[in-house]
Amino acid sequence: MWGKCLRFMSIVFLAAGVVVPVALGADYPNRTIELYVPYAPGGTSDVLARLIGETVQKYLGQPVVAVFKPGGGGSVAAGGLISSKPDGYKIALLATNFFGGTIYTQKVPFGPDDLVPVANIMQYKEGLAVKSDAPWKTLADMMEYGKKKPGELRWGHPSRGSPLFMNMVLILKKAGVTGIEVPYQGAGPLLNALLGGHIDVASQSFGAARENVRAGKIRYLVSFGPKRYAETPSLPTAAEAGFPEVGKLNGFVGLYVHKETPAEVRKVLFNALKKTFDDPEFQKRLDAFGEEPLFAGPEFITEEINGFRKVAIPLLKEFGLYEGK
Repeated sequence: MWGKCLRFMSIVFLAAGVVVPVALGADYPNRTIELYVPYAPGGTSDVLARLIGETVQKYLGQPVVAVFKPGGGGSVAAGGLISSKPDGYKIALLATNFFGGTIYTQKVPFGPDDLVPVANIMQYKEGLAVKSDAPWKTLADMMEYGKKKPGELRWGHPSRGSPLFMNMVLILKKAGVTGIEVPYQGAGPLLNALLGGHIDVASQSFGAARENVRAGKIRYLVSFGPKRYAETPSLPTAAEAGFPEVGKLNGFVGLYVHKETPAEVRKVLFNALKKTFDDPEFQKRLDAFGEEPLFAGPEFITEEINGFRKVAIPLLKEFGLYEGK
């Protein structure tokens, strides 16, 4: 009976010239989607964005093209997305550490919750690396050295305010060790400084150091992840070594949309991204990155961002880097 009523009502509406709208998002997508990349071409974000775009279009039925929006550690890409129409045709590739930390180091005309996560694709693998001939076999060994020789441990990182910087600060503070901070402009110069003996330890990403680890030139003392990485199951985490706060400061990389994007559109994107992640060719090419493949939904991402904020914001304030409201 109810079905007959609905059909009758539809006929009446059409006869009266009333257009009955289709379900929101039912025809999404029907044109090209732009994927904002927060860094310049040539880096990990560039390659990952292109890989996602090439694969996900098979499951969306429309092209997904990378659009570069470098600047502000992600703020330019985020701002561009926030100022766009919330229809799912513009999405952004960003990391949880942007929302949990980076955004609080700048004065920007938007908030950290103006974008919402759709799905996570991978996790940056990070940790403390030393040259293979370094005298320390464990993190405890290195911290003991630091205590005996205060102010002599030379440690490098690629960016103040980044997880690589903050995690090393956390470790040194808790261990009661003072050292010499040496900042570098990027992972490449940092790695060269470590190999050249200009620093004793590098707070370094695994992807940038992977080939040198395989060649036996450097080794890691600990990883920063909340659990051991699949590629290095014997390497302990910093949390296992007695620094549980470190496991909260990680970069999980995924896709984000404007907060007002319809739920139906977000669902279409999520399902397509899950199929993309499970695609055998995508998995093979993602493995070459040297990072940790990890698919997860919005709830996981939100939890990680909140956990990051609780640890990062006090540190940013302590070092005078906090610009948030």
